[in-house]
Amino acid sequence: MDDARALLTAADRIEQLAARSTPGDWRTAGLLASRPEVVAHRPDGGREHVAEARSASGTWITAFSPALAGPLADLLRTAAARPEPEPTAVALARTLLDRLPTLGE
Repeated sequence: MDDARALLTAADRIEQLAARSTPGDWRTAGLLASRPEVVAHRPDGGREHVAEARSASGTWITAFSPALAGPLADLLRTAAARPEPEPTAVALARTLLDRLPTLGE
């Protein structure tokens, strides 16, 4: 996959994932609701359920809510339109593609 295609594919997947997520500007409110099991894999090899690590992960989750999807996708598409995309934008896109699910295929 060339750099421009990686940028465009990452942008598309971010928007698709955001569209499937609860919309809005996520903020922590202290409500503990029914949730899927999510496990954080730490660099030291340990694991922790995200629900148990809520105080450490809540800010991260809310900071990267679906509200960021549009601006981030725009950034990736702008980078893709350049004759030689910025290497850091390409690295971001490729990292996202390693982590983002392929939706709707």
